[in-house]
Amino acid sequence: MIKDNQKYLNRIHLLIDALVVAGSYMLSWYLKFEGPFADKTKGAHTMQFYFSALYVIIPAYIIIYYANKMYTPKRTQRMEYEISNIFRANVVGALAFLVAIAAFKITDFSRGLIGIFFVVNTLLTILVRWLIRYILRTFRKTGYNLKYILLVGYSRAAEEYINRINANPQWGYVIRGILDDKVPRGTLYRGVKVIGTIANLSVILPVSQLDEIAVTLSLSDYDRLEEIVALCEKSGVHTKFIPDYNSLIPNKPYTEDLMGLPVINIRYLPLTNTLNMISKRLVDIVGSFCGIIILSPLLLIVAIIIKATSKGPVIFKQERVGLHNKTFNMYKFRTMYVQSPKEEQKGWTVKDDPRVTKVGRFFRKTSIDELPQLFNILKGDMSIVGPRPERPQFVEKFKEEIPRYMIKHQVRPGLTGWAQVNGYRGDTSIRKRIDYDLYYIENWSMAFDIKIMFLTLFKGFVNENAY
Repeated sequence: MIKDNQKYLNRIHLLIDALVVAGSYMLSWYLKFEGPFADKTKGAHTMQFYFSALYVIIPAYIIIYYANKMYTPKRTQRMEYEISNIFRANVVGALAFLVAIAAFKITDFSRGLIGIFFVVNTLLTILVRWLIRYILRTFRKTGYNLKYILLVGYSRAAEEYINRINANPQWGYVIRGILDDKVPRGTLYRGVKVIGTIANLSVILPVSQLDEIAVTLSLSDYDRLEEIVALCEKSGVHTKFIPDYNSLIPNKPYTEDLMGLPVINIRYLPLTNTLNMISKRLVDIVGSFCGIIILSPLLLIVAIIIKATSKGPVIFKQERVGLHNKTFNMYKFRTMYVQSPKEEQKGWTVKDDPRVTKVGRFFRKTSIDELPQLFNILKGDMSIVGPRPERPQFVEKFKEEIPRYMIKHQVRPGLTGWAQVNGYRGDTSIRKRIDYDLYYIENWSMAFDIKIMFLTLFKGFVNENAY
């Protein structure tokens, strides 16, 4: 089986990478000097001179690939992470190439060749890695190259692990069973059976053909963790620990090394990074300023229509809760008849709400009433993208009813957001909306913001749930 010859597979993988690097370099030389678009009159060095560089390039790139974790196990690694590693390794390789040429004073070495090699090698390496993944995953789906796992401890973590293994047969994992002291033998979960107690571990390990042991103890059994890990380590079987803390840490945690002491941070928020905060704020300032300038004719027309069709101010100000739980006045075009403060404290608008004006109904459906929030963004109360802000009375209500609701106030609220472009606006599920908001907060990137803005242009303005 392939897993029994992993070291040989790794050597083959390394050899394939060496061939790809060599082939990419030769193809790049051809495209530069002999291809249909090549300038054949140029070139200070011979083909033999350029190809002799491969004696240095191939081992150098293999070392760079090792440094960029391109030879670590990839059963469960997503392809986009591997692409990122390949791109980073090739950037380092190209820079090292240029530095070496300058350091050794190699004159007239074609920089264009290096640029072509960077592109060709990156693309071919990605293609070859994808083919290798496809071949291995096909083997695993048909019953080859499998890894057999035993779970120690029945817990929510064990169930989540089984769910993911069952949903991804291409990983090639097979769970032999679960050992637990509290759940009866024979109990079945998604095809995986409790086959004995934890005490049976000392009997099973010497005779079973196991590749991995996953310790999935429940929180109440963590006092046995040291004993179980010691027993697993003594057997020589690879052991991993899957903590059962989803009830305590329901979002994506991250670890840091405090002088050798691992520290688990309950939640990672990319926007706590100063550089991320500054870059997002700059986009907000430029975006809101440009939006105000471009949309100023529309803003003026809407203001005239509102003033001409109903009595009252054009702009409606409403207190909302924003960053760090601080309140601010959020601006909207007035879409309702003027109400008393008591009436204003009522719940959300409902279908055919009599408080909404005729033109206001259209402005709410098309989200035109939200455009004055560009001034909130320019002031710094809001961001272009982020969780929608809520009124104080609803914040007080929801924070008691919905777990993790208050986390949304660790970032600036937004004019649009991930929940909104997925249809959770107006009279929709608050719990679902918070799930999307939390996903956005924990997975923020500038590319994610751009994606949300793009989606807003096509499906975010028309709101079927706005009454």
